[in-house]
Amino acid sequence: MKVEDFDFHLPEELIAQTPLEDRTASRLMIVDKKTGEVEHSNFKQIVEELHEGDCLVLNDTRVMPARLFGTKEETGANIEVLLLKQGENDEWETLVKPAKRVKVGTEISFGEGLLKATCINELEHGGRVFKFHYDGIFYEILDKLGEMPLPPYIHETLDDRERYQTVYSKEIGSAAAPTAGLHFTNEILEQIQQKGVKIAFVTLHVGLGTFRPVSVDSIENHDMHSEFYSVSEQTAKVINETKANGGKVIAVGTTSTRTLETIAQKYNGEIRAEQGWTSIFIYPGFDYKAIDGLITNFHLPKSTLVMLVSALTTREIILNAYNKAVEEKYRFFSFGDAMFIRPIR
Repeated sequence: MKVEDFDFHLPEELIAQTPLEDRTASRLMIVDKKTGEVEHSNFKQIVEELHEGDCLVLNDTRVMPARLFGTKEETGANIEVLLLKQGENDEWETLVKPAKRVKVGTEISFGEGLLKATCINELEHGGRVFKFHYDGIFYEILDKLGEMPLPPYIHETLDDRERYQTVYSKEIGSAAAPTAGLHFTNEILEQIQQKGVKIAFVTLHVGLGTFRPVSVDSIENHDMHSEFYSVSEQTAKVINETKANGGKVIAVGTTSTRTLETIAQKYNGEIRAEQGWTSIFIYPGFDYKAIDGLITNFHLPKSTLVMLVSALTTREIILNAYNKAVEEKYRFFSFGDAMFIRPIR
C-alpha cells in the first residue's frame, strides 16, 4: 500500500489558525461507517449521536509548555529546546534548534539560570538528550519559562494557553494536544452523561511524531514513534461492561484509539488496566477490536492519522468525505472542525 494513496488536495486557507470562541461552535461531518453516507451538522449534534449504554473514551493528557528558549553558557548563542520524552533522573529527549551548535557537554541556561541543562547524548534529526538542573519543582519552573508548542502549520500566536488544552486535561506530559477533544465543554459532557452514556478516560502523552511526515513510499516500511499510555482499572471495567452489554465504544481522537487498540490487540478485544509504551501503526487492513466509532478532526494528507481513520471504514469512504470537506470549506487540523464516524447499530 502506497503513501500516495492517502493524498488529497488541501487549500492552505482551510488550515484553521485560531480556535473558535465557542469550543462547540465547530462543524461536524457525520460519516456512516458502513455506507459512507455523509451528513453536515454542528458539533452540538454529537449528543444526539450517542446512545444510552454507549461509552465515550477521552484522553486526559495535558500539554506541557514544552518549548524553551535559552542561551549557551559558553557563547551566549540562542538555543531553542523542545521537550519530547521524559526519562529518569531529570533526563529528557528533546529537539534542538540549531542542533549543530549543541554537542555532548554543551550547557544551556534558561530564565537567567532558573533552569539549566547539560547535553548528554546526540540523536538523529536534531534530537538531543539533556539532564536538567534546578531548585524546586520542575513543572512549576516549566510553567513559568516554557511556551506552548503549537503545531508547525499554525502561524498565529495563541492568546489563551487553555484553548490548546481539553477542558478535562489532567495528566501533564504531552508535546501536542489530543485535538479531537478540544470541541468538548463541561456542559456538553454533562448532557452526554445525562443520556446514560458512560465517560471513561485514558492517558496517552502525544509526541511530536504525530506531525512528522511519512518519509517512505510504502506504508509497511514506516516506523511509528513511541508514546506512553496508561489505562486504569475503572476505565477497563467500564469499557468491557459496555461491550458485554452491546453498547458502542466511541473513541475521541486517534490517541484514545491507539491506546485502546494497543491493549485490545494483546488480549483479544478485552481492555485491561496497564501502562507502557506503544508504537502501534493502524492502517487499512487493521482489525479493530476495541472501538466502534470515532470522533476526530481532519488530518494532514498522507499522514498516519488519515490511514488510521481510513482503517475504521475504507480509504475510499474517507477520501470521499475529505474531498467533500474541502468543497464545503470545513476547517482543518488542530483548531478545525470535527468528523464523527458513526458506528454500525
